[in-house]
Amino acid sequence: MKKNWLALCLGILGMIFFAYGLIGIFSSGNSSPENIVFQSSEENTASKEVKTIMVDVEGAVVNPGIYKLPESSRIQDGLVAAGGLSAAADREYIAKNLNLATKLPDGAKVYIPPIGVTINGGSVPNTSSGDVLADTLTNINSASESQLDGLPGVGPVTVQKIVAGRPYNSVDELLSKKIVGAKVFDQIKGKITTY
Repeated sequence: MKKNWLALCLGILGMIFFAYGLIGIFSSGNSSPENIVFQSSEENTASKEVKTIMVDVEGAVVNPGIYKLPESSRIQDGLVAAGGLSAAADREYIAKNLNLATKLPDGAKVYIPPIGVTINGGSVPNTSSGDVLADTLTNINSASESQLDGLPGVGPVTVQKIVAGRPYNSVDELLSKKIVGAKVFDQIKGKITTY
């Protein structure tokens, strides 16, 4: 025994740890593991839940409508959800005036004009194809400074304020952000948009 005391001590110590482990396993078996698993999966589901936004994609797209997209979606993602551009889409206007990398806010509207119809009033509608444009609207998120300066009651100082306050989710933000006064807003509200 004196020769093997170290091996004997290690063996006894190992048996103690083994017994302690068995006791721990059997005692945790008496608690309800279903509750622990349920709480854990509930927390994981909440942390993995993807936030979504609703976006209205209209105009010259294959499938116009309202789409549910992930919160970090861009205009390009909205167009893809709507099936892409239709054959009637004004691609030149899109290339010049629409930033497809712009992040979409919840409740945004994306409008793709057909050929011959412009949003900012820069060209005359193509009447030979039957397109009729009642009102032309200026997009306050993408219009140039000269287009904004053409709005009634809007001068160079107000144009700079509008550009500095971009992006806008709705035209009412011009009032809430105190970009324009109520009198000017009444003059331009029917001539502007945010899509």
